[in-house]
Amino acid sequence: MAEKHPIRFGVQTGQQNVSWAELTELWSKADGWGYDSLWVFDHFYPIFVPDPTGPCMEGWTLLSALSQHTKRARLGALVNGNTYRNPCLTAKMAATLDNVSGGRFNLGIGAGWFELEHQSFGVDFKTIPGRLQALEESLRIIKGMFTQDKTSLTGRHYKVVDAVCNPKPLSKPHPPIMIGGQGEKTLLKIVARHADMWNATGDAERMKYLINVINRHGDTVGRDPDEIEKTVMMGLCYRAPKEREEVMMSIVGAMSGKQPQEARHQIMIGDRHECLNTIERYRKAGVTHFIFMAMAPFFLEDFQRFAEDVIPAFR
Repeated sequence: MAEKHPIRFGVQTGQQNVSWAELTELWSKADGWGYDSLWVFDHFYPIFVPDPTGPCMEGWTLLSALSQHTKRARLGALVNGNTYRNPCLTAKMAATLDNVSGGRFNLGIGAGWFELEHQSFGVDFKTIPGRLQALEESLRIIKGMFTQDKTSLTGRHYKVVDAVCNPKPLSKPHPPIMIGGQGEKTLLKIVARHADMWNATGDAERMKYLINVINRHGDTVGRDPDEIEKTVMMGLCYRAPKEREEVMMSIVGAMSGKQPQEARHQIMIGDRHECLNTIERYRKAGVTHFIFMAMAPFFLEDFQRFAEDVIPAFR
């Protein structure tokens, strides 16, 4: 399972409460240090903080600019909320970004979840089944626009007639599509049918369980699930002081409903030996791409030391 996809490492910078200068520094350095993928998020307001009115830059605009400060890493948003944009617009933006980045774009997409943004921007939040249906229709439209001369679809949520995407993306057959989420009945079936990459958060046991669900859906939809690169988002706290480790463990514990010591199992934390063990635990579960979630203030030394100490073991 893991052999099909090499072990890869990425960084996601949630662009809240952070300056353009701080972002370009981390992105250009991480690109040089050898990280395989770099990601923004797709939110208009800060998330997981008491005050949602703080500074937060828009993701697509930011990603276009950041693409010009990097040379080799693949780029994307982890993940775009489908509800925020018409899928034809998403396809056009994605094809443009793939061209301006030299064919390094990954299209991350999910059903959308942050209700406050929808409410205050006047975006239809839909029901959960409605959001999932809309995501599935969007994927059909977007893939069509990437690969066909004209795309038409009359769905429950979108009606497009002879939609054209020109220029096409540089990436062939199209930019890899990453779908984020954990919904077992519907979302993971959409993953089995449409995704080139899948992202979730959880410990290795949880990821293994979800991968087995994807495998079952793969049988149903007639697709080899090993084609899908399995990615996990986690915190990075590499060779950090004990106090910072404890803060990270308590934050992840609070977000995942676990005790801090238990939450440690889903963080890239500790020394080289512990991190190699963590990677092996996830690899056995079927996960091969580790994406480190960074929120300002960034600890650049963690990312640099990890890149120097750990990444070479997988090259």
